[in-house]
Amino acid sequence: MSESRKLETIPVETRILSENDRLAEENRAWFNRQGIFVVNLISSPGSGKTSLLVETLKALKGKLSCAVIEGDQQTDLDARRIAETGCPVRQVNTGQACHLDASLIKRAVNELAVSGLDVLFIENVGNLICPAEFDLGEHAKVVLMSVAEGEEKPLKYPLIFHLSSAVVLTKIDLLPHLRVDLQQAERNIHKVNPKAVILRTSTYTGEGLQDWLDWLSTQKSQLPL
Repeated sequence: MSESRKLETIPVETRILSENDRLAEENRAWFNRQGIFVVNLISSPGSGKTSLLVETLKALKGKLSCAVIEGDQQTDLDARRIAETGCPVRQVNTGQACHLDASLIKRAVNELAVSGLDVLFIENVGNLICPAEFDLGEHAKVVLMSVAEGEEKPLKYPLIFHLSSAVVLTKIDLLPHLRVDLQQAERNIHKVNPKAVILRTSTYTGEGLQDWLDWLSTQKSQLPL
């Protein structure tokens, strides 16, 4: 490939991200006016995003009004699980795309009943790379990592760990059956993001879920909504 052809891709990518960032700021301004706290959940497939979300919605029922935008390449399987909690949910299938973007969020919000909403959860497509680059207008990115994924995950995929306000370590009930150094995993997280809050959780035993709920409550209260 010639040097000129290499350079042609740079303005295209810049324009895509620039337009996305503009729409994300519009989304965030609208969320602020409505008083809605927005959390963008990102992880590898199978790390437990939906399970954590289901337990979170159950715990918040009657306390906060919540809704979910559910991102997947195909199917509405996770959205059905969310709907069983009684929480409003909007499925977004991205087809071949490996992430949600700000325009998809804007469209999904327009199709959700958000009047009086307190918290909007966005469950992004299972991927640690592409979603990291796209601001959706959220107030907080949260990355989930199951303990079975190994200690080096934050070093291999540093951008999303660097950008996230919190890292939720999931499936800690499996620790007795794994050869994993949890302390080393946490040290690696803090190498990439010294300010990240690390939360250890298990949706199977319920361990750490209250810490997660307390973190959400604190973050919501600190925002100038």
